[in-house]
Amino acid sequence: MINSQEIKIGTCIRLDGKIWTCIDFQHRKPGKGNTVMITKLKNVSDGRVLERTFQVGFKLEDVRVERRPYQYLYQDATGYIFMNQETFEQIPIPVHQITGAEYMKESDIVEVVTDTSDGTILSAEMPVKTTLTITHSEPGVKGNTATNATKPATLETGAVVRVPLFINEGETIQIDTRDGSYLGRVNG
Repeated sequence: MINSQEIKIGTCIRLDGKIWTCIDFQHRKPGKGNTVMITKLKNVSDGRVLERTFQVGFKLEDVRVERRPYQYLYQDATGYIFMNQETFEQIPIPVHQITGAEYMKESDIVEVVTDTSDGTILSAEMPVKTTLTITHSEPGVKGNTATNATKPATLETGAVVRVPLFINEGETIQIDTRDGSYLGRVNG
């Protein structure tokens, strides 16, 4: 058991029979009354997000988790197949449990989070930044860069993201796997 004020980003708790992970929290002391913790919790099994407020000192059941690197191998009917980097054991993970799955390519390393009590897989998380090549994009118009205008570009994984007009087909870019936003061009 942990106290509500000990919750921080990444903390896993069991609430209403389901496992939730904290993605944001705020410690708030109103003028009158007790201090509260306002948390944003993400359901590990289905990805739903909810906001819950707890009084400071409220007891919560914490879930011990283990984070290990797994390599993405391929996709089949059972889901995405990953290999443990230490034991070489292969496991399937359904797409709804993977953060940033649309930006994942073969041999990418993801962090797989498992419940240490029974070994169930809670989630798989892509690194926040990843580098991908653009396979299709309309050519940019010269001189049309006064505003921060963007255009759609198809990545090697098939995902479509918005990029600045000066980015061309065949270039390698860095994107944020949480929301698919363009971060910059990669030279090399």
